[in-house]
Amino acid sequence: MKISKRVASAVAVSSLSLSAFAADKVYLNQWGFTPEQSKVAIVKNASSMPFTVTRLNNGAQELSATTRPSGKWEDAGMTVSLADISAITAPGEYRLSVDGADPVIFTVHPNPYGALHDAVIKAYYYNRAGMALDQAFAGKWHRRAGHPDTQTLTLGAPDTDPVDRSKGWYDAGDYNKYIVNSGISTYTLLRAYLDHSDFYDSRHWNIPESMNNRADLLDEILWNLDWMVTMQDSDGGVFHKLTTLSFSGPVMPDAATATRYATAKSTAAALNFAAVMSVAARVFDERRDDYLERANRALQWAQNNPKQYYTNEDNVKTGQYGDTSLSDEHNWAAIEYAISQRNSKMLSELAGKLSAVSAPSWANVTGLSYLSLLRDAKGLLRENEYQSVKSQLGAYADQQVDIMQANAFRIPVVTKDFVWGSNAVMMNKAMLLENAYRLTDKPVYRTAVFALVDYIGGRNPTGYSFVTGFGNKSPRFIHHRPSEADGIADPVPGWLAGGPQNGHQDGCRYPSDLPATSYLDDWCSYSTNEITINWNAPLVYVLASVITGK
Repeated sequence: MKISKRVASAVAVSSLSLSAFAADKVYLNQWGFTPEQSKVAIVKNASSMPFTVTRLNNGAQELSATTRPSGKWEDAGMTVSLADISAITAPGEYRLSVDGADPVIFTVHPNPYGALHDAVIKAYYYNRAGMALDQAFAGKWHRRAGHPDTQTLTLGAPDTDPVDRSKGWYDAGDYNKYIVNSGISTYTLLRAYLDHSDFYDSRHWNIPESMNNRADLLDEILWNLDWMVTMQDSDGGVFHKLTTLSFSGPVMPDAATATRYATAKSTAAALNFAAVMSVAARVFDERRDDYLERANRALQWAQNNPKQYYTNEDNVKTGQYGDTSLSDEHNWAAIEYAISQRNSKMLSELAGKLSAVSAPSWANVTGLSYLSLLRDAKGLLRENEYQSVKSQLGAYADQQVDIMQANAFRIPVVTKDFVWGSNAVMMNKAMLLENAYRLTDKPVYRTAVFALVDYIGGRNPTGYSFVTGFGNKSPRFIHHRPSEADGIADPVPGWLAGGPQNGHQDGCRYPSDLPATSYLDDWCSYSTNEITINWNAPLVYVLASVITGK
């Protein structure tokens, strides 16, 4: 018999120790710490308070100190102090006891993020379209196949034959597939492989392809690349999305049977497609020529149609991913193609057109251009050109460090970061900071990376670990149709919830109007509790980086 998710959740909550919910007064990373990283807990108290750290296994006191007042974070409406527990480096489980608060448990482990990383990337497998999820790989989240997409139609072209546009990932909590958001998502996973290939070549997380000779990450990426190529038209243009006319209700994929359409082509889709195909050509040698030829045709189409902006057709009510500022996409796509073609002259011109570094998003991909130039083009740029790009990333990293040191929670975040998908902003910042660290070996950059990991893991004013299935207090009711409809108490694991922001676009009732605390763990809250492929991707990258240490 299936039980109510909310009843099951209440039972699970009541069985947890009270210490698991001390996050109303003490906030720290619930996933654990590496021995060498800085370790900070935030205490909701403006005054200095005594605290102790004891070992769980024998009660030995390992640390006794006082918290340090760190000021007020206006975005959270909290005045707090810091408990620095960095002196705890020996692996083990510990109890942090602060006067006036319930004790909290934390762990120190040589690799606290391995299982988390594997779950965050395996979430993509759970969101595959057109495929049944077998119990051998999906466990209790197994399901029937939905959306084969072998007979899709094209809006505005009633006389064309149905087209096979199968495979791909469901974009988010809904069942549609969008080229623009696939662009940044697939690039970031390709970037993870390019920068950590040794790590991924020997790592598996039990997907159907795990027994072949290819890295699991590459097999997962190919599932989406194979769909993306079906979205390119014969003229080189790329259809913006594959969608139903309206969002389905909270049903399983096989029950969402409305007709699916490819919408109009767009410049943004063509440029995202060209960039991703160019990068994929550097990873998949056997497909290099095909991917580069597709990238070239998409670039040509975009050059001939530089302002073909997408807006939903009158009868389409699903996600628009509209963008009318495409200079960043034009530059990014051209940079990726030039790197793959080893065109130094073109790269020199393009590097000079870069705008300032910013955290990547589907609507602003400039940060991705920096990553590719710094990681893949050092031998193609003149030394002064390369150093100029590097110094701009360094200036961005220095700015984030300044922000971190001024923030009461010691997190590099400002008010404007609390947008739809704020947790992705945090992880994309961490990805840039991680690359700055790798290029300079400045320890403070790595400290900022871990601060952002800590934030996602529970060192934030909501007290949530924002990844489903991990931490003492993680989201239970994400806006994700399979998790809502499957009758299983636990949501699909490994998904990063969108995170706090006070836009309140969904009309739900929130516990707070402040940017850093306006979060609701409820299916209704698609503005703070939805999941998407582009939010998980930078978390995959960052976790691989901190696991490998490089």
